Amino acid sequence: MAGPPFGNLAELRRLQRFKATAPKPMPMLGPEMVSFFKKSVEKRHTRLGAIGECWGQLIPDTLLEHCALESLNRGTLTVLVDSAPHLYELKQLLLAGLEKQVLLVCRGSGLRKLTLKQGRWYQQTDDGDRAVRF
Repeated sequence: MAGPPFGNLAELRRLQRFKATAPKPMPMLGPEMVSFFKKSVEKRHTRLGAIGECWGQLIPDTLLEHCALESLNRGTLTVLVDSAPHLYELKQLLLAGLEKQVLLVCRGSGLRKLTLKQGRWYQQTDDGDRAVRF
């Protein structure tokens, strides 16, 4: 009766223990997520948070769901509007005096000018819902 080529089971375990390499330590995800949050999310929220609150109070609810604040760069707020009819309606409201109100209320945030752009910040799903695009 022939046994295993390396002898007994204890010898195999000993060889496996010495031959096995320890897995490389993985960097922790927590510090990376905190860094990403501080650079991307927190910075953007502090800049656009106060303006977003003012925008939400002054813009009619019928237009709010069709608009998204995209960026604030050198005092110019860029607003995305999802369709041409809503873009036209928002432009007319801003020209009628709403722009002056927004600029006056948000002056402390460094807002000096509004720019409207047609574009989508969401992706339409098959069931008609909106999924935010990043």
